[in-house]
Amino acid sequence: MNISKNGIELLKKLEGTIIRAGKHVVYDDQTGAPVLSNAPLPRGATIGYGHLVKPGENFANGIDEDCATKLLRADVAVAERAVRENITAQINQNQFDALVIFAYNIGTKNFVASTVVKYINDPNFHSTKYPTLDSAWCAWCKSSGRVMPGLVRRRESELKSFYS
Repeated sequence: MNISKNGIELLKKLEGTIIRAGKHVVYDDQTGAPVLSNAPLPRGATIGYGHLVKPGENFANGIDEDCATKLLRADVAVAERAVRENITAQINQNQFDALVIFAYNIGTKNFVASTVVKYINDPNFHSTKYPTLDSAWCAWCKSSGRVMPGLVRRRESELKSFYS
């Protein structure tokens, strides 16, 4: 199974992007502020739909939509693989999409170790810390130890997709 077109569109919406003069530009993922082309890249420098800029990548001139989508699809492949390799329960396309979007955001190592995976794979699983799948999923709403309203909304959107 691969992420669907609807899944990609939801992921693009949830990730967001910064576009200036028709081009996706590098931005600081924590603040959402564009990075000036002559400024040093901050930790978490991002372009397109959540692509973390890696050493040696140069996006000083920005990228077009096609390039942003190609970067997203390449990055999403890692999350797709994590879902395929770690979810043993039967799931439908919407559930797969939601799990890929979730894994993409929290990182595959966090996803694999998450209580979410345990709940999905084992209908008899129970956690005292997170008594339901929804509570385990929504626990991933913090950044630097603080609950972030944007992550709360994102988790709600992911769950809505999971249950649709």
